[in-house]
Amino acid sequence: MGVKPDAWIRQMATEHGMIEPFEPVLVRKVEGRPVVSFGTSSYGYDVRCADEFKIFTNVNSTIVDPKAFDERSFVDVKGPQCVVPPNSFALARTVEYFRVPRDVLVICLGKSTYARCGIIVNVTPLEPEWEGHVTLEFSNTTPLPARIYAGEGVAQMVFLGADGPCETSYRDRGGKYQGQRGVTLPHA
Repeated sequence: MGVKPDAWIRQMATEHGMIEPFEPVLVRKVEGRPVVSFGTSSYGYDVRCADEFKIFTNVNSTIVDPKAFDERSFVDVKGPQCVVPPNSFALARTVEYFRVPRDVLVICLGKSTYARCGIIVNVTPLEPEWEGHVTLEFSNTTPLPARIYAGEGVAQMVFLGADGPCETSYRDRGGKYQGQRGVTLPHA
């Protein structure tokens, strides 16, 4: 890379619009109150959760089918927090919109604050030249309800830079989730 990873992330975000909105430092307090941290970290970027959630439900007795997904499998919730039922999951999205450069791959990992509460964050890699809001899956592995906070850190993006651009990017392939906004459900 030649430069320190956190400086590289700041450069890519400010000069190339890789992350918008972008927080150049790690934020631990907002208006004097503690928050789950977000912003630029040593080797990555801690993303925030937006205030729109889709909580998985079985009230309509639908079948989860990635090729024919039934939107009645979720209940929509909008607000400053979301309570995920025991042994269930919810979908959300990042506040940040990403534009991944052609020579970068992004891996998402959960934050320890949530992991220590039995919350697993699942996100597939952000491929070169993918762009959009990242859809987040929160799995509550506990037998108790679990709270997710909107506007606060929920996961860390780790950026893997290559020596050169890839031969075929997500954009080149016409990836089906390109440019997604909001919480995006699966589609074939």
